[in-house]
Amino acid sequence: MIKPDFSHVTTWVFDLDNTLYPPAVRLFDQIEEKMTQYMVRTLGISTEKAHSMRADYWARYGTTLSGLMREHDLDPDPFLVDVHDISFEALIPDPKLADHIRELPGRRIIYTNGTAPYAEQVLAGRGLDGLFDAIYGIEHAEYLPKPERAAFETIFAADGLAPERAAMFEDDHRNLQAPHDMGLRTVHVAPEAHAADHIHHHTDDLTDFLSRLM
Repeated sequence: MIKPDFSHVTTWVFDLDNTLYPPAVRLFDQIEEKMTQYMVRTLGISTEKAHSMRADYWARYGTTLSGLMREHDLDPDPFLVDVHDISFEALIPDPKLADHIRELPGRRIIYTNGTAPYAEQVLAGRGLDGLFDAIYGIEHAEYLPKPERAAFETIFAADGLAPERAAMFEDDHRNLQAPHDMGLRTVHVAPEAHAADHIHHHTDDLTDFLSRLM
């Protein structure tokens, strides 16, 4: 039986990077380096400038891609294919996490600022493939990134989920504001807690948290 705080939930929404695998895996380090290299080649700037712009766009727009699209009219598809062409060898299957996700009642979906093909490779590396009813990437949100509310509205409408009967697990606290405002139960998955009204629960161990839901 699910604990009372989640007894109403019929759709479980999971972020991907640093949520379904520990941050120590550092997959995103590879992606950030690929972004930097792509910007150097495409924009004709130095590595130092690309590093600075990448961090600035992430902070201001939610993703580096969003900043590049807005300020440089960058074509998103070649960028997304290039930056997600990384090694997944650091990922280790987590059978316990898989069991707990499998036990969740209702629909289970992925929503990531990465792409769906990238998400599929991450899930395979973690032994979580086949557990989710749908996988949504930034391409399904018309390239709008979390934390923009319009991005969530697009994905949730496409999935047909009822926000007031859903929960979201996410490592970036910024990306929980819109779901909270829309009525989702929010769970911040991160090494350190972030005190905010839009976060209902915090955990630094998703496997343990899910084990205690039942």
